[in-house]
Amino acid sequence: MARTIRTSVRTELVISRSRFITHLSPAADPDEARAVVADLRSEFPDARHHCSAWIVRVEGELDREHSSDDGEPSGTAGRPMLDVLRGAGLTDVAAVVVRYFGGILLGTGGLVRAYSDSVSGAIAEAEIWTVDDVPRWSITVPPASAGRLESALRNAGMAVEAQWGECVTLLVTTSDRDHLTALASADLGYDVTPDPAGTVPLFSR
Repeated sequence: MARTIRTSVRTELVISRSRFITHLSPAADPDEARAVVADLRSEFPDARHHCSAWIVRVEGELDREHSSDDGEPSGTAGRPMLDVLRGAGLTDVAAVVVRYFGGILLGTGGLVRAYSDSVSGAIAEAEIWTVDDVPRWSITVPPASAGRLESALRNAGMAVEAQWGECVTLLVTTSDRDHLTALASADLGYDVTPDPAGTVPLFSR
């Protein structure tokens, strides 16, 4: 079970005349995370720095992480931002801090605090969701039986997607495979073996 956000958040800090504009956004994969960074560069093309950090889940792998100081002294921006995302237990999220330099040098420690506080402030404003990957199962049934079985599964609280053809494939999202098997077998009148069909993210507050 992981924690994430579902809507973007934007906050701003002014520290020693420098503006730190933080944009926190959902990102389902590395391409989406890179797109968030690119969008902020386009929106604020005259800013001196567009520092970033992101964490995304990749099926079958460990979480992928990335950070960039974008011209700030090494280790003073991207890494502290990433540490804040980690500390909050967030994934599938991208953070970009746009800095307009105010003419006053903050020093290494000041930069670390500024970028850390910027991301922490954005997280404090965000709605945090818990996301759990729920198994999805595939059942192939005759068209004449599909509607009745789909209705029975929905009445049992399962999410169902029907793919129609010569036969009908029902994609059923549930963590209780045994219950699904029993319901489908009873409805169809023969033994049913649901096949694994990936997972579906389930969000809750």
